[in-house]
Amino acid sequence: MNAPEIPGALPEEVPDETSQAFYAAALARIPRFMIAVAVVATLGTGLRWDWKTALGLACGSLISYFNFIWLERVVSAVGERAAATQKRQSSAGVVLRFVLRYALMALGAYGILTVSRGSAYGLMAGLFLPVAGILCEAGYETVVHFSGKPRTET
Repeated sequence: MNAPEIPGALPEEVPDETSQAFYAAALARIPRFMIAVAVVATLGTGLRWDWKTALGLACGSLISYFNFIWLERVVSAVGERAAATQKRQSSAGVVLRFVLRYALMALGAYGILTVSRGSAYGLMAGLFLPVAGILCEAGYETVVHFSGKPRTET
């Protein structure tokens, strides 16, 4: 049974396989963007301010990167459990990784906050690394869309 048409609504587009593969690869591209942003931002911070702030940014970026990867794995494990696939993840492992993410963030924050105020600023900036990675991915997808070039799985 078809859904009723909404006046003025655009027809629903069904993405082709190339588009689906391109967008599915976004989850692999975002961590690469995050690494690039972290390296550039840490070097720039070290040159502009001091090594303590750069160290704080590097630590915040590292915590943020691992947090992103672990969150991806937790969501994947929960999704597999919901879909009841053959590959089963133990509940204890999923919960342990979830708790470990926050323990790592707390330890990193404690270590950095005891060093200096500048390193605390760097840490807080580093925790926004996933936002920068996702913004880079959005920019990349926009450029690919408007360039008219065929999409690939890069």
